[in-house]
Amino acid sequence: MGSYAVFLRGINVGGINIKMAALREALTSAGFPDARTLLASGNVVLTSNLEAAAVKRECEKCLRDTFGYDAWVVVLDAARVAELVTACPYPDDDKTTHTYITLSSDIGMLDELDAAGAALEGAEQKRLGPEALAWLAPAGGTLDSPFSKVTAKTRFKASTTTRNLRTLIKVRDAAVELSAAG
Repeated sequence: MGSYAVFLRGINVGGINIKMAALREALTSAGFPDARTLLASGNVVLTSNLEAAAVKRECEKCLRDTFGYDAWVVVLDAARVAELVTACPYPDDDKTTHTYITLSSDIGMLDELDAAGAALEGAEQKRLGPEALAWLAPAGGTLDSPFSKVTAKTRFKASTTTRNLRTLIKVRDAAVELSAAG
């Protein structure tokens, strides 16, 4: 039985509103009985006998069927989330900057984002692995930061999602609790 983190893209922003209780209920009905949601931004931990790619397919199908939108998720093994948190060289709590990690289910798309960010003057980022890129944004100016504007482009919508490092730490900790409970 594997423990996974599922990161939904674009919910509770831009008109797609899903209550976390409804999300948990839908995933439970779809065969993930121990699904737990965290925060209100589409973070889920669950266990499954399926491989990560199959968990991704099943979660996307469940979201499309239940909530009627073109759903995309990034699924990572819980141990990998812990590795990414550890590998991040930026602070999880800083008064001047915020640390974000963009996760991707498509290495080519993340390669493109990595190159685009590297070309931006003053951008600070670090590739954490084939599926993750850490970057900094000024506190209070995340959405206006040049790299944030690049990540928001439609071409990246189906394969990437971004979380702040504090959220990934909470997801890591919830996955550890879920594994211990199972």
